[in-house]
Amino acid sequence: MSVIETVEKPAIVAPRKGRWIDDWDPENPTFWERTGKATARRNLFFSVFAEHIGFSIWVLWSVVVLNLSSAGFGAGQAFTPSELFWLTATPNLVGAALRIPYTFAVPKFGGRLWTAISAALLLVPTGLLAAMVHFDWLREQTHGTQFAVMVLIAAVAGVGGGNFSSSMANISFFYPEKKKGFALGLNAAGGNLGVTVVQLVAPLVIIIGVPFAVAKNPVHPVHLAYAGIMWMPFIVIATVGAWLFMDNLSIARSDTKSYLSSLRHSHTWIVALLYIGSFGSFIGFSFALPLVIKLTFPGFLTDHPFIGTYLAGLGFLGALIGSVTRPLGGWLSDRIGGARVTLWVFIGMAACTAVAMVGVSQRSFAVFFCSYMVIFALSGAGNGSIYRMIPVIFGELGRRDARSTGGDQAATAVIFKRKAAAVIGIAGAIGAFGGFLIQQIFRLASVPVGNAVAAATTPVAKEAAAAAHVTWSTSALGTFIAAYGVLALVTWVFYLSKSLAGSRAPSLAHVAV
Repeated sequence: MSVIETVEKPAIVAPRKGRWIDDWDPENPTFWERTGKATARRNLFFSVFAEHIGFSIWVLWSVVVLNLSSAGFGAGQAFTPSELFWLTATPNLVGAALRIPYTFAVPKFGGRLWTAISAALLLVPTGLLAAMVHFDWLREQTHGTQFAVMVLIAAVAGVGGGNFSSSMANISFFYPEKKKGFALGLNAAGGNLGVTVVQLVAPLVIIIGVPFAVAKNPVHPVHLAYAGIMWMPFIVIATVGAWLFMDNLSIARSDTKSYLSSLRHSHTWIVALLYIGSFGSFIGFSFALPLVIKLTFPGFLTDHPFIGTYLAGLGFLGALIGSVTRPLGGWLSDRIGGARVTLWVFIGMAACTAVAMVGVSQRSFAVFFCSYMVIFALSGAGNGSIYRMIPVIFGELGRRDARSTGGDQAATAVIFKRKAAAVIGIAGAIGAFGGFLIQQIFRLASVPVGNAVAAATTPVAKEAAAAAHVTWSTSALGTFIAAYGVLALVTWVFYLSKSLAGSRAPSLAHVAV
C-alpha cells in the first residue's frame, strides 16, 4: 500500500487548480535558468505593482487632511491639529497591526490569490473616501460625527499597510538565497515609492480644472473625491494582473515554530526597537510631514502658493529620498558592518533633528526642510543596515547554540536562519508601529496650539493664536532627539562596545555585525 501511495502521489498533486506550482527548486541552477527566473520575475513585477498601490492608499490621508476645509468639512468648527493627526495616525496603526496576519496569509491562501484579494480590498477605502466627499450627508452632521466617521474611513485605508508583509513573504519563496536580497530590496523600494507618488500626484489631481488664481488661495475649490477615484483603475489592474499572471507555490508554508521561538530571543526585541527608530521614522514622517509643514510654516506656504497647493509642501521628497537610500544602507553595511552604519544613522538623525529645531525657532523653512530630507535619507539607510544585521546576529547565535549544546552546526544554522527570517517579519510589523508613535508625539505637541485657536472667538484672534504657537513642534523634535540618542546607545552597547561583551549576556559586540 505504501509503495502504491508513493508512486501515485505526484500524479495526485500535479493537477491542482489555481496556478499552483508544486515542483519549485530555485537553488537548482538548471531549473532557475530554464524555468524559475522568468516565473519569478513575472511574479515580482505584479507583486511590486500591487504593493506600490497598497502603500499609496495607506498614506492617502496624509493628503486628504490638508484639503478637508477646502472640501467643505469642518465649516462650523474647524478640525484641530490633534484631530488631523488622528486622521493620519489611524491608518498607520491599523496597517502596522495587519502586517502580522498578512504575513501568514500567503501560506494559507497562496501568493496569487492573496495578492489579488489584498489588492481588491483597496477599493473599499478609496470608494468610501469618494462617497464621503461626493454625498453631502457627512457635511451636514455635527463636528463630532464628521470626525468619528472620518476616523473609521481613514482606518480602513490601513489595509494598504499590510500588503508589504504578504508581498515580501510571497516573493521570498520565488528566489534563490543569493538573489533574495536584490529581489526583496526591489520589492520593498517599489512599495515605499508609493508614498512619494501619492503625495506628488494626488494634490495635482484634486485641483484639475481649478485656475491657479483661485487655487493659490488658502481655501480653494478641490475635487477631493478624485483622491479616491484616481486609484480605482490601478487597483483593478493590480487585482486582475495578480489573478491572471501570478502563481501559488506549494513550498510557501508558514513557519509558526520559528516565529514563536524567535520571540524568546532578546535580540529579536532589541532589533525591533532599533527598527522602530529607522522605519518608524520613515513611515511616521511620511504620514506627518505635509501636515507638520502646513501647521508650522503657514506663512511660507502663503508666500509660495504653488508649493503649498500643487506640491503639498514638498513633503513627497522625503519618502523618495528614504526609498532610494534603503539599498545604499544595505550596501554600506556589507562593507563596514550593519551596526556601525546603524549607530551613525541614529547619531546623524539626532543631529539633523536638532538642526530642524533651529529652523523652526528661526522660522526658516529651508533649514527645517533640508534637515528633514537628510533625516529621511538616514532613516532609509537605517532600514537597510538593520535588516542586514539580523541574519548576522542570528547566524552568530546559531554558532553559539551549536557550541554550547554540541549539536550539529549545519542543522542548527538552518534553524537559526529560519528564525532570522521570522525576525525580519516581526521587526517589520513592530517598526511600523513606530510611525504611529511619531504621529502621536506630534499630536500631543499640537494640543496647546489647538486649544488656543479653539478658544479664540474671532478669525483675527484665531490667526494671532496660531502665530503665537508656530514653534509648537519643537517639543516633539526634542523628544525625537532623546529617542535617537537612546537608540544609538543601545546599538553601541549590544553590538559595538567590546568592553561590555563579556558582562552582558545578550551582547554580540565582539561579532562583526
